[in-house]
Amino acid sequence: MAAAHTARESMRAAALSALAALEGSFAAICVWERELGRLRVLVNVGELAPGEERFPVDEAYPVHDFPEITEFLHERWINGGEPRAWVETASGEVATDEVATGEPAADAAGSGGGRRGGARSGRVAALRRRGRGCCVVAPIVLRGRAWGELYVARPPGRPAFDRADADFATVLASVTAAGIAQSERLEEAHRLAFTDPLTGLANRRAVDMRLDEALEAHTRQGAVVSLVVCDLNGLKRVNDSLGHETGDRLLERFGSVLSVCGAMLPGALAARLGGDEFCLLAVGPPADAVVAVAGELCRRAGALELGEGVACGVASTGDPIGPVRSARRLFRLADAAQYRAKAAHADRPVVAGRDGGTKDPVVRLADAPAPTADRRRIRGRGRGNGASRGKAAPQPGGAPGGTSGAPGSPGGGNGPGGPGGGLSGGGGVPGGGLAGGRGRR
Repeated sequence: MAAAHTARESMRAAALSALAALEGSFAAICVWERELGRLRVLVNVGELAPGEERFPVDEAYPVHDFPEITEFLHERWINGGEPRAWVETASGEVATDEVATGEPAADAAGSGGGRRGGARSGRVAALRRRGRGCCVVAPIVLRGRAWGELYVARPPGRPAFDRADADFATVLASVTAAGIAQSERLEEAHRLAFTDPLTGLANRRAVDMRLDEALEAHTRQGAVVSLVVCDLNGLKRVNDSLGHETGDRLLERFGSVLSVCGAMLPGALAARLGGDEFCLLAVGPPADAVVAVAGELCRRAGALELGEGVACGVASTGDPIGPVRSARRLFRLADAAQYRAKAAHADRPVVAGRDGGTKDPVVRLADAPAPTADRRRIRGRGRGNGASRGKAAPQPGGAPGGTSGAPGSPGGGNGPGGPGGGLSGGGGVPGGGLAGGRGRR
């Protein structure tokens, strides 16, 4: 199980190990779903009977048909006993409890339809129905509670399982429980690593990984990759006027809207990048379908009680934006489109490449050379105040928002000079961005 990467793989590996160790012909692992009162089969391995599947979708049995997993075992545990496996045969001739646990069969099974007698009838009927000769059933105990069972069967004509086999099955079930616990811990760690805790959406790390994979598919197979970047408007106002708890509710509400809209694109990933920024990543659907969903997202976001709608930018390899060889470029294109949407207070998405292809101002903005790759540079470029988010005020005789240019140089910082410099001095062009790149209004 150590080599398995998912819960499904872990279950299959455990069942195959038990099948080989006990020299069976069939093995299965079931989970007890308490809230539904049933045993649900997670995996079947070995020789399958008609109607059985490797990973069944809906193979489940009422737990009252097999009450030993609930009542009988629980009574043993509270009396200080340990959960142990037991054997059943299609003939019903083996005194299974005496074989498997050392107890007299009459005491455990009772007579005339007692609790264990009823359970045995269900097991025996299942063996006969599926053409199997005998089985050993071992409870899987996780954190002190019955989690499910490990089931191994042999065909008719093979020797029935004995007490040594049952004891071995008990050990195998314990090993399986340890593997399940480890898989659950790994899944929880994975969930925490790739999930935004507030909204339950994917986080930036998950987007980066998925986008890298998507662009590989684009390079190899020509798959259309589309990215929608969204900036939730009005969050700061809500935080300042109504408190951060209300702001969190707005983020959660918008996250739900994004999830619903993302479901309109098969396989799309809905994510929160951080703060008030979100995105949708779609692989496969045509660009027009993604733009339509982005439009619906804008419409629904505008209808939220709090906030002021959303600014959406779309970049898709299905549009004339030039070659996309890196996740960085697609993000820059979508972010530049989102910035244009925000600056224009647009109630619909701005799409990169649809206003002149590679000469589209959005594409030119995203592709303009600059010393840094910081996404904030895109937002600073063209604002006319030099600083991201417009927080720095213009200084007389120097660049708006500049801080480190030489006095008297074009676009400099605190001394006389041309307008429009950036944080590190620029080329004297009005509207320069961060790091002093040559900007445009």
